[in-house]
Amino acid sequence: MVRTVLTVTVLAAGVAALGACAFLQTRASTEQPDYAVVDRIGRSVEIREYPALVAAEVTVPAGRDARNAAFRVLFDYIGGNNRPAQSIAMTTPIELADGATIAMTAPVETQEAGDRLTMRFFLPATVASDAAPDPLDDRVRLVRLPARSMAVLRFSGARGADVLDTRQRLLVATVDGSRDWAADGPPTAYLYDPPWYPSPLRRNEVAVPVLPKAVPH
Repeated sequence: MVRTVLTVTVLAAGVAALGACAFLQTRASTEQPDYAVVDRIGRSVEIREYPALVAAEVTVPAGRDARNAAFRVLFDYIGGNNRPAQSIAMTTPIELADGATIAMTAPVETQEAGDRLTMRFFLPATVASDAAPDPLDDRVRLVRLPARSMAVLRFSGARGADVLDTRQRLLVATVDGSRDWAADGPPTAYLYDPPWYPSPLRRNEVAVPVLPKAVPH
């Protein structure tokens, strides 16, 4: 009996490892916004410079299913629920074809404020704001994000609302307690992996816009 249990455990571990490799390969092949790390606060917080970006955004009522609801709306948009209306077979990876389907990018940005949750999909660098397909769902907004400096704290594991709140508070306190940087807006979260991704391997980040602190004269 012990031998059987050990065999099953080893096999399960092997399957999990193979699955994790597949997940990592999927993430590696997904386009992500470019950024440059220009500074660090301690060992855990990066100061990143992001270029101007275009995003599709939706706001939904907060609640247990809010993330799924927001994700579905945005995924429908990049899947062809846009103008021009064009049906394109699902491929791997999702690709841009005649402007009707937009390739998936990571991270997904989420921000929860009171009774609302806002989620953004960053559009690929090849999709300029004036060329992005018009949403057919009026809940979807196309937004231009200016170039900005962000302080970012990366972590793995759980990413529920309480976890994100704790991490965001830690990030803001770390930034404001630093010598060179100050928070300049509300914090947000970057989620790189789907819910079924193994929790210990997830890439999660909390971020806050920052400005250099004024140098005293």
